[in-house]
Amino acid sequence: MTKVEIVCLDGSESTGSRSDSKSASRQSNGLGGPRRVDGVSTIAELSRKHIHLPPQHILHLQHLVAEWELLADLYYSDLLLFVALDEHGDRFVALAHVRPTNSETIYRQDPVGDVYTSSERPWIAEAWRSGEMVGGEICPTNGEPALVDAVPVRRFGELIAVLSRDRSLDSARRATPLDSPYAQAGAALMQMIAEGTFPYRSASPVLTETIRAGDGFIRLDADMRIRNISPNGVSALHRIGVYEQLEGRTLRECGLNDAAIRTAIAGAVPQSDELEAGEVHVLLLALPLLNRKTSAGAIVLLRDVSEIRRRDRLLLSKEAAIREIHHRVKNNLQTIASLLQLQARRTSSPEATAALGESVRRIRSIALVHELLSRDAGGWVPFNGLLQPLVRDVDEALVGERRIRFDIRGDAGMLPDAVATPMAVIITELLQNAVEHAFEDLDEGGFANLDGGGLVTIEMSRPGDDLLLIVGDNGIGFPPTFNIELDVNLGLKIVYELVTTELGGRLEVGESETGGACVRVTVPVPYDTVAESELVEADPARTEFLGR
Repeated sequence: MTKVEIVCLDGSESTGSRSDSKSASRQSNGLGGPRRVDGVSTIAELSRKHIHLPPQHILHLQHLVAEWELLADLYYSDLLLFVALDEHGDRFVALAHVRPTNSETIYRQDPVGDVYTSSERPWIAEAWRSGEMVGGEICPTNGEPALVDAVPVRRFGELIAVLSRDRSLDSARRATPLDSPYAQAGAALMQMIAEGTFPYRSASPVLTETIRAGDGFIRLDADMRIRNISPNGVSALHRIGVYEQLEGRTLRECGLNDAAIRTAIAGAVPQSDELEAGEVHVLLLALPLLNRKTSAGAIVLLRDVSEIRRRDRLLLSKEAAIREIHHRVKNNLQTIASLLQLQARRTSSPEATAALGESVRRIRSIALVHELLSRDAGGWVPFNGLLQPLVRDVDEALVGERRIRFDIRGDAGMLPDAVATPMAVIITELLQNAVEHAFEDLDEGGFANLDGGGLVTIEMSRPGDDLLLIVGDNGIGFPPTFNIELDVNLGLKIVYELVTTELGGRLEVGESETGGACVRVTVPVPYDTVAESELVEADPARTEFLGR
């Protein structure tokens, strides 16, 4: 497969000595070298801006890039992924690049986005045009001649890209017989790439970055017998009590559960398992090998994860303790609320009863946050899950027979507990204020001059890194001279202090779209992408409830 001539990036050929090839490559660097595609960082972005790959091709290449770190380590080589920029295969762009973790790279600069002509990368062009695996030597822009293997990348038989395995001549000459098992396994994966069976056609890519060939490597033949095993693989099996002669035997004959390996080979999809022996945990990842869609054995990677599992147990115990603390705080708050309710029933003063009732609702709003945190101690709360209980509490306590309904709009997403707790109190206070004061001058039983009765809206959104809360109504509105900083209402004073002091936000009051009062609260809350990804996507339609 390898040819003797050296092709440099200026398109010239050298058949002279090694020093001549270096000189030629240095001269080629001064002639401009590869061009670059500006503003390209991902496969999807490149396709959208320049080459317009079909979505299924993009997904296939993304899966390949997600899984090819193992291949780079097996070959001790840089891997590059190229796609043609024209139908004739005259120009190619480097779509992705990975460096080996166990060897020196030959690319000091990031080659992603570099554009090459067919004369600069002849093996890429030949693999693209012939559909065959080819290779030889080139002089890349770093001035060191390199060995290149170009492998066509297929999906369901269609050629969609070319993978290049690049390594320096020095590293190739330093290769020892100990590298042969890695190279054979790498060659099997390369053949699968050319046939379109790697990456595996599973629902999601195999994330092999958590376990590498250097952690422990076993090559199984078609009969699932151990053909090769690395020293680290031997050590991993020793840790779980396997000391027998390994080569030529199956893992089952060595006393291990090989169900994951059998499932991987039978289904042609990777499988993982965890082998345990007391406090020792060894992670096993089985990658089936195929040759023309027929089983050719498997690669088994092993990693001792005992320390990781020990830390996981500590984290779980701490998380359980945090959840228990939130649960106890919630119970204590509910006890305090119950005591205040008992006190309210015993007092004969209407003003005292109303004040105690307001305090009970404030305490309950805080308890709701701790109830959610007692279920998930991650520190982030799906805030829309709090809104209905908050509104229902106000409705049951204050609305009575009056025709007032509530309308929740938008989605607050995930909020940290430091924001969720004061926001729960803020919403409770604004709803109480609206129910008690917005409709006080209207007909008590019928709201004769309001079509459909009273309406209080709660709208939440996340513009940028802010949380926006708008509470409005269709009542009588604020007086013309109203100033929230000077208002004597305790509830609004609590809202003002929480927003401006504790949350560092802004509070604005004005007129709603229906002519009533409107309070607008803006609070800085940066997104937490991990917390947001765990939140089930909300229905964008308006959610109306408690209508009367």
